[in-house]
Amino acid sequence: MLGDQEIHALLAARHADPFSVLGLHTVEDGKLWLRVLWPGVAGMVVADAKTGRQVARLECRDPAGYFEGPVARRKNRFDYRLRPLDADGDPLGEWADAFAYGPQIPDADLLALRDGRHTRPYTVLGALPIWHGEVPGVRFAVWAPNARRVSVVGDFNQWDGRRHPMRLRHDAGVWETFVPHAAVGDHYKFELVGPQGELLPLKADPYARASQLRPDTASRVADLPPVRHLPVGRAAANRRDAPISIYEVHAGSWRKSHGGFPTWNELAARLPAYAAEMGFTHLELMPITEHPFDGSWGYQTLGLYSASARFGPPEAFERFVDACHAHGVGLLLDWVPAHFPSDAHGLAQFDGTALYEYADPREGFHRDWNTLIPNFGRHEVRDFLAGSALYWLERHAVDGLRVDAVASMLYRDYSRPSGEWVPNQHGGRENLEAISLLQRVNISVGADTPGAITLAEESTAFPGVSAPTDSGGLGFHYKWNMGWMNDTLQYMHQDPVHRRWHHNKMSFGLIYAFSENYVLPLSHDEVVHGKGSLLEKMPGDDWQRFANLRAYYGFMWGHPGKKLLFMGQEFAQRGEWNHDVELPWATLDDPRHAGVQRLVRDLNHLYRERPALHRLDCMPQGFEWIVGDDADQSVFAWARRDEAGQAVLLVSNFTPVPRPGYRIGVPEGFGAWREVLNTDSEHYGGSNLGNGAHALVTEPVPSQGRGQSITLTIPPLATVFLVPA
Repeated sequence: MLGDQEIHALLAARHADPFSVLGLHTVEDGKLWLRVLWPGVAGMVVADAKTGRQVARLECRDPAGYFEGPVARRKNRFDYRLRPLDADGDPLGEWADAFAYGPQIPDADLLALRDGRHTRPYTVLGALPIWHGEVPGVRFAVWAPNARRVSVVGDFNQWDGRRHPMRLRHDAGVWETFVPHAAVGDHYKFELVGPQGELLPLKADPYARASQLRPDTASRVADLPPVRHLPVGRAAANRRDAPISIYEVHAGSWRKSHGGFPTWNELAARLPAYAAEMGFTHLELMPITEHPFDGSWGYQTLGLYSASARFGPPEAFERFVDACHAHGVGLLLDWVPAHFPSDAHGLAQFDGTALYEYADPREGFHRDWNTLIPNFGRHEVRDFLAGSALYWLERHAVDGLRVDAVASMLYRDYSRPSGEWVPNQHGGRENLEAISLLQRVNISVGADTPGAITLAEESTAFPGVSAPTDSGGLGFHYKWNMGWMNDTLQYMHQDPVHRRWHHNKMSFGLIYAFSENYVLPLSHDEVVHGKGSLLEKMPGDDWQRFANLRAYYGFMWGHPGKKLLFMGQEFAQRGEWNHDVELPWATLDDPRHAGVQRLVRDLNHLYRERPALHRLDCMPQGFEWIVGDDADQSVFAWARRDEAGQAVLLVSNFTPVPRPGYRIGVPEGFGAWREVLNTDSEHYGGSNLGNGAHALVTEPVPSQGRGQSITLTIPPLATVFLVPA
């Protein structure tokens, strides 16, 4: 018989090692003795699993729910089942005993986790549905090295932390157990006792693959998705010599469903087809990982392995991915490893200590967002983050990840005044641990998910963001060009009469355009927090605002670099984006807005159809200035080329004054040129001034240092595209 003190410890969920006493044990006289803790039942019967026969009725040692007794006529361990009884003596079902199962995780996995060598920690930690013989259940495992006790609580045990305490596995700090009959869809959390004996708030599973819909915060048991590979052709579509035009979308507000969040199935039925018809090559979803606060747009996430319950079950997300690929559209996901919110059910003080975050607030607290910063130097945290990146690419077959807030990861003094940050080991400002983590992630992507890509939102001049790691770079495939975005929007905001004084804002980006593999982003960040929509940034009356925006889009699509446009801006949304309501689709009843939408569609298709506009996007051989210094007339002209020598000429006029008879030098070897796209076309809502369908014949008249030239009419506030006739 167990002593009263130990029974009391079990019932108080304070026993140091429940597995040493609960379950089936051989006692001193060689008998088998069974001990069961099951609060809320009146009796306990034991049955042979093979025959179904009752083999014992245990004595109730404590009415709070502790039972024990011998198993007569048995000398060897056997497979048994528990039959709890109600107050009338009737059975409440038949269950396998969680304490009948030994350690669940191989030592090799635990050592790899401890040493930061596990590339796929999501196969070990979290909730994994498995079978033990004929018994289905779930293996739960969680990293909490400083906790005194960890239990898994959920639908399967009435959220009672006494029922399923977990086993601590040596110095890896991992707690694990197998819960028979727990199943996919069950809600669960972890109940932890901290290092000082304090009971902590219930914690959601950091490795959960599904979660409750907010405001509830439990994790949900979900199957581990099988490994999936990118479809044939996607790797080529993600290369830097491919046309990449990205449609950035907030899934919750692109279109609403009966006033609420759309489901993955509803999105799959409409969004990929729309993006494809518009000519976009890729969709980029703002973070879809689970997050507690709608107003963070997903950027304050606590579920780096869990697709948000806002859009339905995780398996429905797979159908959305397949729908994108079926329409020839790649899918990029925003991924947020830079910070996380401090909600009590999340990662903050997970085991009563600063486990996932830096302990020193000078390193671990993000002043801009009131969030916590992961401890990028800790092995287990690095595995957690790098594993998440690989999980989405390897298990969901998405095309790539856009990594948020990279600049905040790279610098220890990011947004911190002097004296309020901790230098690195060499006394510098770089976060060496975060840098090596990003390199690790990008090496893993290249090795384990060939064809997938990563894109960095990085706003500083940190060198080599998209350079290979073996040459000291971070290893990203692409970097957002925040400098180009800021400069050109500042220029466009100027009244055209003043633009001559800001001419270099439009040309400066070409000085460094090929130092990285750039994406030109007009993202959600430019149309929120009082910044106004892109249309609102344009000066002048309504006619000029639309013309300015169309000319700017033409300039962007002709400029070296991949393209990114946030939803709603493809039809010149008038107001700021509001995540609480769907896009103002009724705006398209106005022909001016519909014209902008047609322009973006045609720009995308032209960009994809003309190799000169994309093949050498990231190489200086693909660009040549023709007119870059005509500040007085605010005119720019340049050529784009491919490796075969084919060319496209682009000319932009950023004043409302037409420029008839404007002469530009042209590349040798082309007899005539014709206009294939004019942002001033009446088709897009413009004045229809331009060069029509007739050929612009090359003349042997020197201009801009070239021996041949053409003259053309440049429409007001417009960009025109010319190709060899």
